Amino acid sequence: MKKLVSKLTLALSVIASSQVYAAIDSKQLEQTITQSMTRFDVPGMAVAVVENGEVVFSKGFGVRHLASGEKVNKHTLFGIASNTKAFTSAALAMLVDQGKLNWDDKVIDHLPEFRMYDPYATREATIRDLLSHRAGLGLGAGDLTIWPDTDKPVEDVIHGIRYLKPVSSFRSKYTYNNLMFVTAGEVVARVSGKSWQEFIEQEMLAPLGMPLSKAGFSRIPKSNKNWATGHIPMDGKLHPFFVNYLEDFRGAGAIASNVDEMANWLKTQLAGGEMPSGKTLFTEKQQAQMWHPHITSMASKNAFNDYRQQFRGYGLGWSIEDYQGYKKVGHGGGILGMVSQVTLVPEKQLGIVVLSNQQAFSALSAITHEVLEDALDLPNKDWVEDLAKKHFERKKKAYEKAEVEQPKQIQKALPLSAYAKRYSDNWYGDIVIAEQNGKLTIDFTHSARLKGTLEHFNGNTFIVRWQEKLLEADAFIEFEMSPTNQVRSAKMRAVAPSVTDFSFDFHNLHLTPVKSDKS
Repeated sequence: MKKLVSKLTLALSVIASSQVYAAIDSKQLEQTITQSMTRFDVPGMAVAVVENGEVVFSKGFGVRHLASGEKVNKHTLFGIASNTKAFTSAALAMLVDQGKLNWDDKVIDHLPEFRMYDPYATREATIRDLLSHRAGLGLGAGDLTIWPDTDKPVEDVIHGIRYLKPVSSFRSKYTYNNLMFVTAGEVVARVSGKSWQEFIEQEMLAPLGMPLSKAGFSRIPKSNKNWATGHIPMDGKLHPFFVNYLEDFRGAGAIASNVDEMANWLKTQLAGGEMPSGKTLFTEKQQAQMWHPHITSMASKNAFNDYRQQFRGYGLGWSIEDYQGYKKVGHGGGILGMVSQVTLVPEKQLGIVVLSNQQAFSALSAITHEVLEDALDLPNKDWVEDLAKKHFERKKKAYEKAEVEQPKQIQKALPLSAYAKRYSDNWYGDIVIAEQNGKLTIDFTHSARLKGTLEHFNGNTFIVRWQEKLLEADAFIEFEMSPTNQVRSAKMRAVAPSVTDFSFDFHNLHLTPVKSDKS
């Protein structure tokens, strides 16, 4: 009888063991990754999959930089961009567990200097509001204070929020915004007594077993050369494009990591806050708060057709939706030339992280969907080809829409000297328009990459052509003149919003001449 029991136990253990790794066919997954990289022209990618507490796949593909040809491996660092937001939320969850704050604390109780345009929002904004994109600010509003590569300290960034006009009522609508997470990172610093960077690295990354991961590109040791450079497709070829992994985004997007270490983060999330070491990072009670929808948005018809999405929302640093009847938690992260994607299916104890050094999100989504297809035993579908067709059609339409229609009758501009002045915006600061060699130049004084020339378009409207074409962020600048042809103000907007990244929020600027300027 004992032998029979032992044989049955052994058989059951074999079955259980096979179920642990049921989701992953490593050979098929590698084929999907290489197919996706080829189809979307991605130089380098790294993928890790966690299932039932085990890393069942972790590998790098392709190259870190086209010119160097150095290989990507599972230790190669990428900027995870907005996947940082979940770390910032978890940092606050840890402080809640420690009794140092509550989710419903007012922001001004911890940052007395915090102000929003609406006094009611200033008074009522809570920690939850910072982390759930429901504060009423517009998409990417104020991002020019942190992008691209600005010199503004966090104090100036937060001070500028008071000048950003809301686009919806407080807590009424989901609108993605980074500055609220910058503010949340400063709450972490103020409450913990450590900078956001120090808290993330010392209190989170170290105990998680993520020693190579850093809370900012500049914090990567010079000795570690194993990091990826982004690549931007333009004019039929890829162009390497280095940015500092959004270091100025701080709590909204600054972390650099690799799939080997991100696997520990996935394990911890799927274990309700218990780290691989067995110690607790945050409690299940706090995870329930982070994974609960605090604001909802309309479900996508296309997403319903693709995977039966019936609801979607945002928790605290996490996107939440249903996927074929399962709760799916995740986030994407984007930098010019580099994107990342994290996906969790708690019911299946499944986690997926994909990092890449090209900005085609669909390449990452195709891989994620293929893994989910196997894990959830769904009908077979060629996700790479399906998403590629949609991606390139969408891209084609975006660039067609970006074409500028020239006016039939062009009005002359005033003498260039009329526009050449120092201007200021309440939340961004100064920009300088100067006349040089018969042309107008523009200098965003806090952003080294935002230098360019003004090309006349019509009347008192010009197009700003940036020196760095890979930004794909050319913008109209429209000067409002007085009856005596003096500049009263200037406004800007992207020439091609269908192509330009939303963090170039030129439309939120209101530029006025600096009165002390005598030019």
